[in-house]
Amino acid sequence: MNDIRPIAGSSTALPALADPFGRQISYLRVSVTDRCDFRCVYCMSEHMTFLPKPDLLTLEELDRICTAFVSRGVEKLRITGGEPLVRRDIMTLFRSLSRHLDTGALKELTLTTNGSQLARFANELAGYGIKRINVSLDTLDPAKFKALTRWGDLSKVLAGIDAAQAAGIHVKINAVALKGDNENEIASLMEWAHGRGMDLSLIEVMPLGDVGSERVDQYLPLSLVRAQLAEKYTLEDIDFRTGGPARYVSVKETGGKLGFITPLTHNFCEGCNRVRLTCTGTLYMCLGQEDAADLRGPMRASATNELLYSAMEDAIARKPKGHDFVIDRRTKQPAVGRHMSLTGG
Repeated sequence: MNDIRPIAGSSTALPALADPFGRQISYLRVSVTDRCDFRCVYCMSEHMTFLPKPDLLTLEELDRICTAFVSRGVEKLRITGGEPLVRRDIMTLFRSLSRHLDTGALKELTLTTNGSQLARFANELAGYGIKRINVSLDTLDPAKFKALTRWGDLSKVLAGIDAAQAAGIHVKINAVALKGDNENEIASLMEWAHGRGMDLSLIEVMPLGDVGSERVDQYLPLSLVRAQLAEKYTLEDIDFRTGGPARYVSVKETGGKLGFITPLTHNFCEGCNRVRLTCTGTLYMCLGQEDAADLRGPMRASATNELLYSAMEDAIARKPKGHDFVIDRRTKQPAVGRHMSLTGG
């Protein structure tokens, strides 16, 4: 039976959202911009065409949709991009959404970032109740970092991580496993992260969007990575979960946790509790499917949320059981045409 969630400031209660397979939707990932100050080789082409700014939801509209989802059972909000911290006045959204932490309706407000702006915003984020963040970092080699991100400066990211930890925020490192680029650095990256009290999650390259390179050449199966690590380290499966798709092991030698996000070698859809909202108000019920629902139109059509709730319910009723991710070695085309920066990482 679905939970009944009271609407903030009202005695009315509405059922929590659940898909046709009985999975309650408790996790919303929200892309606040498709723009980024990096051009990572597996995420974007070097000369991206971004959305016209008038197409984006306002920060007030993002807050309204997020709040509607909180009232319907979402307990975790992750702000993503692009790079979320490059959106102008983004701290006003974090400040506004933090009220749901204060009421207890929201259990966690967090974000995924490339870390370039963290030194500037870490203290303010901590003040709004952000206790845990993910930082995307694929290498500790400055030259290789520059090559992989095209525009990035490793020293700024490391300074951002320092600032976040100094502010009391727990940092988890996300690294995309890239054949021929960082496959020989994964062990050292893990030891560095664990040595600083940070968990590390490894991610298989995802076949989204044309980025000007061939993913068949980038793809490094994490089953192989795990087997290689197991030759040197003692990896023990654990039940630790953060609400996302990672499956974790503890590493006896480092005392840290290592996560594996494997959309290709192991489908992680059976317990999927999340949906993704883009910065234009499009809701994707599955990262690996093209089916989507427009929430911007219903929201803007009325000052009340009845039309918005109806659109949300119709969308969740279409949530598929699983995704169709595959790297097509014949055509070398992405499984899904849209870029990760538009969908939200």
